[in-house]
Amino acid sequence: MRKAITISILIFLLFGNSHIGCKKVFGESLQTQTPSLEISAKSAILVDFDTGKILYEKNSHEKLPPASITKIMTMILICEAIEKGKIKLSDKVVASQNASSLGGSQVYLKENEEMTVEELLKSIAIASANDACVALAEHIAGSVQEFVYMMNKKAKELGMFDTNFVNPYGLDAENHYTSAYDVAIMSRELLKHKIIRKYLTTWVDTIREGKFGLTNTNKLVRFYRGCTGVKTGSTDKAKFCVSASALRNGLHLIAVIMGAPDSKTRFNDATKVLDWGFANFSMYSPYSKGYCFGKVKVKNGIEKEVEAILSTDVKLIVKKGDESTVESKVTLPQQISAPVKTGQKIGKLELWQEGKLLGVYDLIAKKDVQKRNLFDIFRMLFRLES
Repeated sequence: MRKAITISILIFLLFGNSHIGCKKVFGESLQTQTPSLEISAKSAILVDFDTGKILYEKNSHEKLPPASITKIMTMILICEAIEKGKIKLSDKVVASQNASSLGGSQVYLKENEEMTVEELLKSIAIASANDACVALAEHIAGSVQEFVYMMNKKAKELGMFDTNFVNPYGLDAENHYTSAYDVAIMSRELLKHKIIRKYLTTWVDTIREGKFGLTNTNKLVRFYRGCTGVKTGSTDKAKFCVSASALRNGLHLIAVIMGAPDSKTRFNDATKVLDWGFANFSMYSPYSKGYCFGKVKVKNGIEKEVEAILSTDVKLIVKKGDESTVESKVTLPQQISAPVKTGQKIGKLELWQEGKLLGVYDLIAKKDVQKRNLFDIFRMLFRLES
């Protein structure tokens, strides 16, 4: 009996509490106290795109119907298929009867109508077209069911443990749900694909050789300064949702609003959360990739030392006005042994603020340093004697 109970506890700890795994995706929350934000929506979250830090959250893990925000995952898989060379933007896609018969937001595809991947992708990103989702899902995976399997597989890979997809477009369906936290995860993933950004920020466009107009369902694209996307959604069950991202002064924020009572409220809530984030936080970037933090001696190397450089850009989100309180701590060995490879980790940079570790970054060797051989030693001795 005890053994059974112990096993049950272990299973619960590993799988039962989805928040345990989910919390590993985004960095530690910077929300030390609840800000005075009046958010009408059921749930919300604000995260930093670059660092993954949570700045604000309200019921962020509550599982809710996502409506067309579902299409964020659909667009991720489309972008991946393009980048892997599986499909091209210029490819022709023939609409099936299944695609042409779908309701909701659409571009009214007719059965056997041909449209390019780019036209269909624009229709999804700008006008939230359900029929375009089905056409591309079938083109990429062979069937909608197989595409949905890919969506759920990708969700688990990203750490979206509050999510289960049933379709690629977001119409209400049993067991189709996600959370504001998970929407932020997939929004951040989508924004990593540069190919999609121009469509997410397009206010108006056309397809069918200019005969059919597209208008972005995300009004923030037109009315919110620095908006970079991402997606809106609304159904009877989901109410009104939006994943809204914006970039100002190097700070790229993602705000997710789910379950707002009406369209105006969802945009107002998103604006409030984004405004609060930009007013209270800033991106602190004291060092860039390749910055040299000194030289390290190389034992038995053809060259006596090698430069220790930063492996990546340093980006930290801090409260406005606290930038000067961030301290740097560099750790480098007195010497390392040859051979040394370019990019080899040889030290670290730590950023601290009031006794709290904000980030650790690798310091790497700038170039190769070969180990001295017998010939090199004789040559050095010859130079010394002469």
